[in-house]
Amino acid sequence: MAESERAPRIDHVDFLDLLHLEPHGPDTYVGIVARYPWGPRLFGGQVVAQALRAAIHTVDPLKVAHSLHSYFIRPGSPDEPVRFEVERLRDGRSFSTRQVVARQSAGAILNLSVSFQVDEDEADVQLATLPDELLRPDDPSLVDYSWGHLIDRKAVDVAADRLGYWIRLDADIGDDPVAHMCGLAFMSDAAPSRPGRSPHPDFTGLPPDRQKFIGASLDHSLWFHRATNVNEWHWFDMHSHGLNGGRGLVSGEVVTESGVHGASLTQEVLLRRKRES
Repeated sequence: MAESERAPRIDHVDFLDLLHLEPHGPDTYVGIVARYPWGPRLFGGQVVAQALRAAIHTVDPLKVAHSLHSYFIRPGSPDEPVRFEVERLRDGRSFSTRQVVARQSAGAILNLSVSFQVDEDEADVQLATLPDELLRPDDPSLVDYSWGHLIDRKAVDVAADRLGYWIRLDADIGDDPVAHMCGLAFMSDAAPSRPGRSPHPDFTGLPPDRQKFIGASLDHSLWFHRATNVNEWHWFDMHSHGLNGGRGLVSGEVVTESGVHGASLTQEVLLRRKRES
């Protein structure tokens, strides 16, 4: 790809442009890409958010996504657009299910399943809350892990196996609930990697730790409980379940600064110690 045709850096991309998918045949869409600070790989959260948006295009608007499950198959490239192929697995009276395969020229980069449900007038009980002594995002002692001009992210270490982030999307996306849901999917992949590294004997908790390891997201699941505004700070309360075989499992809850439990998530991460060449 010529220099003039290269994808823009994420600093210069409007989030709604990422969500704008061009139709390319029945239930097939193409989305733009961006370049991220860490080099020649797409951010997995971008691909998940776009795949979710593609699935939403094929579902009755009265049905809202309540969960998604995805596998990252190979790294995405910022040198070409991503093609999203949606399969309509089922449309029932209450639920609909979609499968989305995201592809580039090298092959499939993501496989995602999404389940949708009509709104039901049933009990709404929230158990997750913000920790009592949790430092707020405006606390000057927090380490800033933000990147680009799209993700604001600040780390909080609650316990040895419980590391979290305050995260919000720094983008004007209006009041469209679909855009905010996709924004939450985008943000959710920015939370698990550091907690996933935390049990490793070489982990210190400092920013240079990232240079010690080769890591990637392997699979990612997200459950949507309540609508939230992604321009508000969200507390990603992440808990590590340990490491084995170069893989670590992380799970957590997402609660807004105003106290709304918006989502829950799990992710398995790849974690390999860099070896001397």
